[in-house]
Amino acid sequence: MNRSEKAQIIDQIKARADRASICVVTDFKGIKVEEITELRVKLRESGVDYAVVKNTLARIATSGGMHKPLGERLKENNAIAFGFDDPVVVAKTLVEYAKVNKKFSVRFASLEGKLLTEAQVQDLAKLPGKQQLLGMVLGTMNAVPTNFVSLLANVPRGLLNVLTALKDKKAEAA
Repeated sequence: MNRSEKAQIIDQIKARADRASICVVTDFKGIKVEEITELRVKLRESGVDYAVVKNTLARIATSGGMHKPLGERLKENNAIAFGFDDPVVVAKTLVEYAKVNKKFSVRFASLEGKLLTEAQVQDLAKLPGKQQLLGMVLGTMNAVPTNFVSLLANVPRGLLNVLTALKDKKAEAA
């Protein structure tokens, strides 16, 4: 590779890393091309870019950005998953794939510039996704007015029950 090609690759990696909220570094040593292609398809469906990178180029590309902690730890064969929307989806997809394919592993990640270990990435994968969390928040927000309306409806209902009991008591006495 000549210098201009390297500069172009560095610019591409830097652009992806600057847009990404999470960058997950993985080890793909010993995995067949078909298996990596299968993983790339799954990641692409989730809006995630996955690229095999040269360590020196990745170090240069991430040195000035938010994901600077990655560059210092890049060794051996690496591929980086760049997640732009939901970090949990990236972590879940990669952790699930690592369970299926024993040669594949998650090494570490950078979430908004904070370095995450492999164990922390696995913990992140256990969290509910962004859509699920939004649904839970919406359900909680809807529960408050619903409960309030039920509470307000109970006051007249209780009064009606008391009046009905008085009417029945007077009807028995008469």
